[in-house]
Amino acid sequence: MTGSRAAVPFTADDYRARMERAARAAADAGLAGLLVAPGPDLVWLTGYAPTADTERLTLLVLAPGRDPVLVVPTLEAPDAAKAAGAPALTLRDWTDGKDPYAATAALLDGAGRFGISDNAWAMHLLVLQRTLPGTSYASLTEALPMLRAVKDAAELELLAAAGAAADAAFEEIQKVRFGGRRESEVAADLADLLRRFGHSQVDFTIVASGPNGANPHHEVGDRVIEDGDMIVLDFGGLKDGYGSDTSRTVHVGGPTDEERRVHDLVREAQEAGFRAVRPGAACQDVDRAARAVIADAGYGEYFIHRTGHGIGVTTHEPPYMIEGEERPLVPGMCFSVEPGIYLPGRFGVRIEDIVTVTEDGGRRFNDTTRELVLVE
Repeated sequence: MTGSRAAVPFTADDYRARMERAARAAADAGLAGLLVAPGPDLVWLTGYAPTADTERLTLLVLAPGRDPVLVVPTLEAPDAAKAAGAPALTLRDWTDGKDPYAATAALLDGAGRFGISDNAWAMHLLVLQRTLPGTSYASLTEALPMLRAVKDAAELELLAAAGAAADAAFEEIQKVRFGGRRESEVAADLADLLRRFGHSQVDFTIVASGPNGANPHHEVGDRVIEDGDMIVLDFGGLKDGYGSDTSRTVHVGGPTDEERRVHDLVREAQEAGFRAVRPGAACQDVDRAARAVIADAGYGEYFIHRTGHGIGVTTHEPPYMIEGEERPLVPGMCFSVEPGIYLPGRFGVRIEDIVTVTEDGGRRFNDTTRELVLVE
C-alpha cells in the first residue's frame, strides 16, 4: 500500500466545526478567545496558509458565541478568500497606512485573557498589549495543548496514507546500495522516494551510520558508510497536509551478536510501548512500558529521549509520551512510539511507528518489518 489514492479535501463545514470546537475549548479553559497567527493552527482551523512570511498582521479571532473573523492585509485578502474554510468566517481586511491593531482590538474583550499561537510575532503581541493594556495572553500550547490532538476519521485516513507512503519509501530504500556511499547520498534517495510516494514536504531524512547512530538527531553528513555499520534511518514529512515519521535500523553485512541483541531489545521495547496504548492509560504509561524493557536489560542510561510525540499537520506536536505526562489517552490521538538505545562511539538502534488510539487499544500506521534488515 502506498497511500496514493487522492485525498478528499476538507470542506467549509469541516473548518466551521473545528473553529466552533476551538472556541468552546477556549471557554472551557477560562479564556475570552483565541488569536491564531499564520502557522499550523491557522491551517488546521481555516485551510489558509499565507504564501509568504510577512510582517503584516494576519490573525484569526475566535471567541465563544461570536462568528470567527480573520484579520488580513488587503493585498492578501483574495488568497484568504480562496481558502476552503473562508465561507465559515468573516474576512476583515486592512490596507497599508491603516492601524490593524485597532481593528483587531475592536473584536476583543478589553479585559480578557486570550490564547495566542506560539509562533505569533512578538511585535504583534506587544502592540496588542499596548492597545488593550487590560488583556493578558497564554500560548496555545500552554492553554490548549490538546486542541489538535484528537483526530477525526478523515484525519486518521490521511495519517494512515502518509504512514503507508513512508513504508513504501522504506521498502524501496532497502534496494539501493549503502556500503561505500555517503550518508548524504542515501538521505537524498530517501527524500526522493518520499516525494515519489506523494509527500509534498520532506521534513527530515536521518541516515546515521556506525558511531553516528549514537546521536538520535544526527545531522546527515559526508561519512562513507562501511561494511559492518549499523544504520539508523529516521524519515518523514507531509503528505496531503498530514505527517509521516518512521524509523528503522538496518545493517550493512552481518551484525555482531551484541548488535543483534540490542536491536532485538529495542524491538521488544517498541512492542511493549505499543501494547500499552489503550484509552484511559496515561501518556507516561507508554514511556514507562518501553523504558522498563530497556532498563531491565541494563541499557537504561542509553535510552536518552522520550518514547513518543504527537503528529498531525506537523510532525511533532502534543501529546508527548514521557514520564510525568499524566494526560489520559483517548481514541483518535496519534503519536510515535520510538524507543532507542545509543551507545556512544559505537552504534545506535531506534524503531518507530506512528500509532493511533482506538476504542480498545492501538493501531499502527507503519507496517514494515521491525526485524533487523540487512542491506548491501
